[in-house]
Amino acid sequence: MKSSGLFDASRITTPLISVGNVSMIHHSCDLCKRLIEPDEDLRYVVKIEVYAALEPAEADHNEDDRDHLQDMQEILQRMEDADDDQIGEDVYQQLRFDLCPECRKRFLKNPLGRDAKKHFDFSKN
Repeated sequence: MKSSGLFDASRITTPLISVGNVSMIHHSCDLCKRLIEPDEDLRYVVKIEVYAALEPAEADHNEDDRDHLQDMQEILQRMEDADDDQIGEDVYQQLRFDLCPECRKRFLKNPLGRDAKKHFDFSKN
């Protein structure tokens, strides 16, 4: 997956830790990497769906009965069948992240990362 600027999706991992004969899934925050303890913290899941906005062609009076959701489903189905993953990511991408409570607050304040440049103190030279 490609990096979206806010998160690097390639860093997502869900470690499986074995204790004796029991395997336990542990979650960590995908932003700060802190372990999220299920007994102490809430774990928040952020799902992002990015898809190409298909602009309708010029209005045709015969197109009024057209099922646009069916058209989109057919396009997505063709994309699943395509061998080229790059084209698929250009048209549709789904991302999932686990966040701790603190990072959830930060994410909700600035979900698009618009203020990221304000957090850096660059010299004037």
